[in-house]
Amino acid sequence: MTSKRPYLLRALYEWVLDNQCTPHVLIDATVAGVQVPPATVKDGQVVFNLAPQAIAHLDMGNEELSFHARFSGVSQRIRAPIGAVLALYARENGEGMMFPPESAEAVDGEEQLEPETVSEPAAPRSRSHLKVVK
Repeated sequence: MTSKRPYLLRALYEWVLDNQCTPHVLIDATVAGVQVPPATVKDGQVVFNLAPQAIAHLDMGNEELSFHARFSGVSQRIRAPIGAVLALYARENGEGMMFPPESAEAVDGEEQLEPETVSEPAAPRSRSHLKVVK
């Protein structure tokens, strides 16, 4: 069977937008095929705002996530294999989902680890438990 990751990413993206929140994506910049401005990478990872007003030409295909974003006034194409996407979540409350690194996922082409649901615990927290890397 094909990977669940692209389907879950598309559903999470819609869900975050439907709840009037700002979708952010966490990408492992060390994965082969990732094309991001080097200045955006910190500790091998990068976070992008995927709000429709922040980007253009969003494409969440089964193999690749791509979009155009402006950096210092210059439009650049961002590309990442779907396996490089580590999380998609709402900036406002951290609600979303984290995914295992691609290397932990593929053994004989089968997903071995289930995605981890990210949600706030019953007791209120002062801030999200996800680290935003800019």
